[in-house]
Order: sequence, then C-alpha cells, then structure tokens
Amino acid sequence: MRNNIDDYMNDPDIINEPSALREIHAIRLRIRDETKNLTTQERTTYFREGAESFFARKEAVKK
Repeated sequence: MRNNIDDYMNDPDIINEPSALREIHAIRLRIRDETKNLTTQERTTYFREGAESFFARKEAVKK
C-alpha cells in the first residue's frame, strides 16, 4: 500500500515523465486508490469535502 505522494511519484509507469506531469499523474493515482471501492454517495462526499477544504484554505490565505 502506498502511504504518501512520494510513493506514487516513484510509480514505474510514470517515473520517466517530466516532474510536473509526474506529480499530476501521482495525484490522480492516489485519488483513484482512495475512491476505487466507494459508492456513488461516498465518492460524492469525498470530493465535496475535498473541495470545501480547498476553498476554506484559500479563504484563510486571503485574510
């Protein structure tokens, strides 16, 4: 089991990609692993909470 983003960054399928692209692919792999067995409702909640957290941090930075 992969525990952090660095584990995903070293995935053999993306290791030869440029750094920025490899990071994007690693994030997508992590999201896929975190949501692969979720129901539709659980997946919706996962993404809603992630979006709310993102915007809360964005507002905190503005202040």
